[in-house]
Amino acid sequence: MSCTIALRADQRKALLRLYRHGADPVVARRAHILLLLADGWPWDTIMAVLFTSPSTIARWQQRFLEGGIEALAGRPLGRRPSLGRQWAGVVARWVAEHAPRDFGFLRSRWTCALAVVLLWACFHLDVSRETVRRWLHREDLVWRRPRPVLRRKDPRRAEKLRALRRLLAGLPADEVAVFEDEVDVNLNPKIGSMWMRRGRQAVVPTPGDNDKRYLAGSMNWRTGTLWVTEGGHRDGALFVRHLEDLRLRLRRYRVIHVICDNARFHQAARCKRVQGYLSRWGHRIVLHYLPLYAPETNPIERVWWHLHDEITRNHQCQTMEELLDLVFRWLEDGNPFTIEGSVYPVPGAA
Repeated sequence: MSCTIALRADQRKALLRLYRHGADPVVARRAHILLLLADGWPWDTIMAVLFTSPSTIARWQQRFLEGGIEALAGRPLGRRPSLGRQWAGVVARWVAEHAPRDFGFLRSRWTCALAVVLLWACFHLDVSRETVRRWLHREDLVWRRPRPVLRRKDPRRAEKLRALRRLLAGLPADEVAVFEDEVDVNLNPKIGSMWMRRGRQAVVPTPGDNDKRYLAGSMNWRTGTLWVTEGGHRDGALFVRHLEDLRLRLRRYRVIHVICDNARFHQAARCKRVQGYLSRWGHRIVLHYLPLYAPETNPIERVWWHLHDEITRNHQCQTMEELLDLVFRWLEDGNPFTIEGSVYPVPGAA
């Protein structure tokens, strides 16, 4: 059979690009067929070279004549989509916008099997769990662990944040504000994602018997400088020792404003050690409290997050001394730290 197509210069260039650089090998093969037809190669030669059939050559020749280069993408294989897309949208709305209990199920989360049961109960639609799974994937839904967030909110949150913002915005040069918090360092590592060979799960050797240390840290609001005090317990004794460290390190400042969370051992009214310390040094150290249930309002939390992410997660230290050496080296290398977050005004230099 003879050639029945003629290519313009721009069409030939586009077909060559599809043949040489196209991401889909099937489309590249179709472009190859058209290029050979346009160059006058006999059908017998094309069939022998490309291991194709005359019906395939005829089909893509005709589709090119009818629809141009865009027709090379072809039509979807198999049967045309039925009502599956509509049902996929229904199930996706159930999963994304409702809880199983809204439909009378004593379940806390959705499963494919539960959606199958509901489809039958509501619409007498009989599908498999795998079909529902494909529908959910098609609607960009994935099976992942959710992120826990605190539902409780401090009713005085806005009031407390306004007071802290006023404090930081009008801080005199002879006063300093620090954000304080404690972090735990465990010899048994927290396990996190890491790269590994497919099909070969990596291992993280652990000591088995856990050991734990606590660090009390404070971040200078103006400079990001971090001061840390180590202790064996997260209690009032560690907090008071850390306040004393701050008092000695920050002698140039008339007043040290320590902004911390509402832990029991941070409050003078609930911890005698703190009460006794402030009765002596309350003229220099003033405690301010963050809103309840609001760790995102404490910038030092981001430092602890990076510490766990870069050092303590998946670590393979065999002794607490080795682990603490890594921790303190990391803290020293990163000091001063960037103050992350936008809850408070941008700090200015003293």
